[in-house]
Amino acid sequence: MFTIFGRVSCASAVIAGCVASTAAFAAPPIDPPQAERVLATTASGVQVYSCEYDAQHHLGWVFKNPQATLYDTSGQPLIRHAAGPSWEADDGSRIVGHVIAQTPSETAASVPQLLLETRSTAASGMLSAIRYVQRVNTVGGVMPASPCSTEHEIGNSPYIANYIFYK
Repeated sequence: MFTIFGRVSCASAVIAGCVASTAAFAAPPIDPPQAERVLATTASGVQVYSCEYDAQHHLGWVFKNPQATLYDTSGQPLIRHAAGPSWEADDGSRIVGHVIAQTPSETAASVPQLLLETRSTAASGMLSAIRYVQRVNTVGGVMPASPCSTEHEIGNSPYIANYIFYK
């Protein structure tokens, strides 16, 4: 299991030590229906939050988007993860997904584990046949603990997770 101390996340130079072999990934909490596992990665990045007013006109953190790099089992950067949620490979292939299921993380104060289904693809390449993406083994990424005080203020929360891709 991964651990984050304070606001420190795995740096790319250390990512290889954070990456488990694909056989060592924990059993998926949510199984994709009739899908074949094709790629397992480890992500290091941040969950971005924005300070916004709610219906009662109180400021609070609202999830905005992820910003992460996904690494292969040898620690090489492979995919960029961003808003959408989207994943873009170095070969230009890109998918956008939507959440179809979630379960709590096994690690306290961490974003949930997710199963996402691909809703659009762009360009041919490693991601073009992907139908599902799982986010498992999440550590960190929850909204900042300190209250926000300025509308549109940005807060980042470091996280790591495993992303598993299925066709």
